[in-house]
Amino acid sequence: MKEVVDTYHPDRIIIEPSGVGKLSDVIKAVQDVQEQIDAKMNSFTTVVDVTKCKIYNKNFGEFFSNQIEYAGAIILSRTDKAKPEKVQEGLAILRGLNAKAPIITTPVASLPGEKLLDTMEGSRSLEEELLGELRCPECGEIHEHDEECCCGHDHEHGDHEHGGHDHEHGDHDHEHHHDHDHEHDEECCCGHDHDHDHHHHHGHHHADEVFTSWGCETIRTYTKEEISRILQTLESDSIYGTILRAKGMVAGADGEWIYFDMVPQEHEVRSGAAEYTGRLCVIGSALNEAKLAELFGV
Repeated sequence: MKEVVDTYHPDRIIIEPSGVGKLSDVIKAVQDVQEQIDAKMNSFTTVVDVTKCKIYNKNFGEFFSNQIEYAGAIILSRTDKAKPEKVQEGLAILRGLNAKAPIITTPVASLPGEKLLDTMEGSRSLEEELLGELRCPECGEIHEHDEECCCGHDHEHGDHEHGGHDHEHGDHDHEHHHDHDHEHDEECCCGHDHDHDHHHHHGHHHADEVFTSWGCETIRTYTKEEISRILQTLESDSIYGTILRAKGMVAGADGEWIYFDMVPQEHEVRSGAAEYTGRLCVIGSALNEAKLAELFGV
């Protein structure tokens, strides 16, 4: 971060961690160096796929809850595609973990950037705004309009400004985005059913203590149909372990390159640019590497 600040002098730094991690760890890492780089953190935002909130909560345990608990704002994605009851279910889960952070449920494409930033960087609750309108600017006491308070200050309309709140930010603001989605009975950002014995609530663990990865390079060719069948098998059969994510790019039998991504309950197979070699990667817990190799035929 010091190199980024010294070299580029940015007005804002956005940190988006990859993989599975804790927002609290990211915050602490920045706090440890922010005085050295003349910067301050101004928002901690977590993005949650509302269609997978239940699965992620159950399967990711503390890694999911930590990102919700430490979030200053939460953006619910896919709310324009989810059923209302699914959104309500997600809201109940999130509110159980974080009672105060604003949760953005309006599709972000419908919101101007200024509104998103205002919400992420310090939006007040409606209750706080109303109390602010009733609070005396002289003594800080709450009074009804036109009532004279102990300091002798009359509360007239001109005394209070309502509405927008200006937010001044330091030279180097830091936003923390975590895009996580997980459930159970459905699947986690990996594409697998997660039984109770796979839950990760035991003590405090680092991601690399719970989740492992399997991967390999391969020159084998596939068809899109074959890759789709493999991903469907990963999603439905727990013999391969608790799969959190699968990704790869492989040569196609017809000469094209095939790219794939898999997260809980959904996968995508598409054409892509040629890679230097075929690569496969699966992330999860209790992975059966021999079975994975057999499934992919490598």
